[in-house]
Amino acid sequence: MERKIENFLQKWKNDIIRKPLVLYGPKQIGKTFTVLKFGNKEYKNTIYFNALNNKELKEIFIKEKSTEKIIINLSLLSNETILKDDTLIIIDNVNDIDIIKGVKLFGSEKSNYHIITITSRRENLKDFKGEELQFKGMNEMDFEEYLWARDERALAELIKESFTKRKTCPFHKIALDLFHEYLMTGGLPEVIKANIDGRSPYELDAIKQKILDTYKHELLINKTLIDIQRGLEVINSIPEQLKKDNKKFQYGLMGTGKRAKEYENSINYIIDNQLAYRSFKLKEVKSPLSSHRETDCFKLYFPDDGILFSMLHLNTKKFISDENSKEILYENHIAKTLVEAGYALYYYQSEGKAEVNFVIQNRMGLIIPIEITTRTNSKAKSLSVFMKKHTVKEAYRITENNFLTKKDIRYIPIYAVFCLNENII
Repeated sequence: MERKIENFLQKWKNDIIRKPLVLYGPKQIGKTFTVLKFGNKEYKNTIYFNALNNKELKEIFIKEKSTEKIIINLSLLSNETILKDDTLIIIDNVNDIDIIKGVKLFGSEKSNYHIITITSRRENLKDFKGEELQFKGMNEMDFEEYLWARDERALAELIKESFTKRKTCPFHKIALDLFHEYLMTGGLPEVIKANIDGRSPYELDAIKQKILDTYKHELLINKTLIDIQRGLEVINSIPEQLKKDNKKFQYGLMGTGKRAKEYENSINYIIDNQLAYRSFKLKEVKSPLSSHRETDCFKLYFPDDGILFSMLHLNTKKFISDENSKEILYENHIAKTLVEAGYALYYYQSEGKAEVNFVIQNRMGLIIPIEITTRTNSKAKSLSVFMKKHTVKEAYRITENNFLTKKDIRYIPIYAVFCLNENII
């Protein structure tokens, strides 16, 4: 399946000041598969090392202090010839700073060796930082990539054109139906392939559960046993938190007597490692938004719509007929899409409890409110109230309807949320 990050990898390869790449992102999103595919396509040979519990590999990077000696030893370890500019060296599951220190040597001088390291723990980046390295995040497949996988590239282009030119999409119903299918499937490549291959909903749920278990296993790396248990409680509570009318995270939902201070470390660990995304409530709508957030008032969202769909115990019939379930998944989808596009998440609630689902700030400093409207809240006025009180140049209302611009509000169909990225707004 084609991934957007392949274009970045091509530019990285051709960069005259190319540095070793650290590719990071959650497990099961296709990092290793994509890099191996890229290596097989673009290089004469590709050499793969799994750093997990690999003492021989670690010893090479600890012992050797020159790039040429490291290359000689990597060649001996792999029993492969490493060619300058024509071999891609992949080091997967890198969690060890000693390996990264060795890899940095290739970035401290002009090197003809191409190295990509892969890690699933974003928390590692605090230790891996350095100008000798280049960093790139990768996420699950978005709706546009899903359309590519479904051989619907023309439809994806039509949606982007409708967004850019502010005109209606002639295949709106088809796009909405495919988007609903995407929400039920999610963006994890293994689940998408199983769905395309015609596997049953029960088989898809089994695959999702396996991947969810993998995510939860990431919590076991936490140093404190009590925080492991608390982390599991937090992840398991997210569906129930999102079912509430007020989706603010409530500790009491996990049991009587639960307190914020007890869960602070666990929640930070979950956020740092992309096991959930967090949106803070704003005290005031002023730039920069990060200085006006209420740190003890937030919502949590799940990084994959398909797994959340299963955690909500939904099936196709219930999802299509239950507007509340739709609204939950719509909101979750917008949240994860905005985070994966590089935005920090905030929401706004007025004194009268009128709520704008998301408020973001782009690189130009512009503050942009985003509101969701569905059949159950089609007359939502929160955005209008927000715009009367605060000066904004543009606002978005996400709906199930076609593209429309009315006054200063752009109406965007839910399937076109992938268009809201830093290159456009």
